[in-house]
Order: sequence, then structure tokens, then C-alpha cells
Amino acid sequence: MSKASSRLRVLLVDDHTLVLDGLQARLELEDNMDIIGTASNGLEALQKSAELTPDLILMDVSMPVLNGLEATKRFKAEQPNVKILMLSMHNDKEYILSLIQSGANGYVLKDVSSEELVQAINTVHQGGTYFSAGASASLFSPTEVNQQAEELTKREISVLTEVAMGLSNKEIAQALDISVRTVETHRQNIKNKLDIHTSAGLVKYAIEQQLID
Repeated sequence: MSKASSRLRVLLVDDHTLVLDGLQARLELEDNMDIIGTASNGLEALQKSAELTPDLILMDVSMPVLNGLEATKRFKAEQPNVKILMLSMHNDKEYILSLIQSGANGYVLKDVSSEELVQAINTVHQGGTYFSAGASASLFSPTEVNQQAEELTKREISVLTEVAMGLSNKEIAQALDISVRTVETHRQNIKNKLDIHTSAGLVKYAIEQQLID
């Protein structure tokens, strides 16, 4: 595979030109990213995505014509393979939860550093989910385990909770004081037991079962 073909193709969506210009200038510094286009609202994003076939869309939530929430729903129905990372100033729990349930792969607040934004983009592109610290603090807080999750062991529930909070295998291993290989084994067991094979699906399950609030 050539270097060019392995580069991450990103479409930027925001209704503020200055924000788009700043994002494009910063992300084009990354060796593995190409900014293939920009859009100012969700409808334009859908149209450009169909033409340009990005790998990932970095999208604002509050936009005219078609907002980020409604656009995400349409993307998942019409272009399900594209990854969607939301970038917003809104830190409202219900707002974030609605976006997750609509199919967004991550949620980053606009107060993050450019380095964290790059990390979030790469994490989502690689099949993970990502929530910035502010979004996680708003959305996730441990709650009592629902009886419907009793088929999982206590350790698997702990791992699932950390997965739903957007942590990597290495971060989970450090948090639970276990090896990365053990984390990988638990994750596979969780997926097999629940018959859920995507990170987004595990997040949704954790929310539905009240493992996280």
C-alpha cells in the first residue's frame, strides 16, 4: 500500500469559516491526514461526503440547515461506513447521549488541545470511541449494575465500563492493574457474551444497562 493511499481522509464541517480555517491549518500538519474538503452545515456535509468519500468526518453540532445530530442520523442510514467525530462547545449530558445513540463515534469539546483532537481523530479512525475529559465527566458516572448485565463477571463489567468511557486497552490495563493481554481477553469475552462486536455498540449497551449514567 502506498503512503498516499494509507492517509486518513478527513472532511471538516462547521458553520464558522474561521474555525474551519484553523482546523484545516492544524490538521494538515499531520503526516497521516488529508483534509479533502469542508462544509458549513449537515446537508452540505452529506452531499460532499457522497462525492469525496472521506474516512472520517469532524463535525460541529450546532449548524443551520441541518444540525450535527440530524446529520449523524442520516449519515448512519445513508453512509454507514464513515466515522463521525463530533466537535462542540456543548457539554450537556442529554445532548451528548443523543449523539451517541444516533451513531457518533466520539465527542470532543472545543476547549481541548490540538494534540488531543489529533488523538481523538486517530482513535476513532482506528475503530475506537473517544470522549474528551469534559464530555466524559458530563456523561459518565458509575452507577449500580443492572441485573441484566449479571451474565458478565465483575472484572468484565469493570473493563466494559472503562471501554465505554473511551479508554484504550493500555489505559484500562493501567487503571485496573492488569496486563494489556488480559484486557484484550476480557474485551473479546464481553463481545462474545453480548454478541456485540463494535466499540460503539458496547457504549450503547453500557448506557442502556446503566453501567454508566
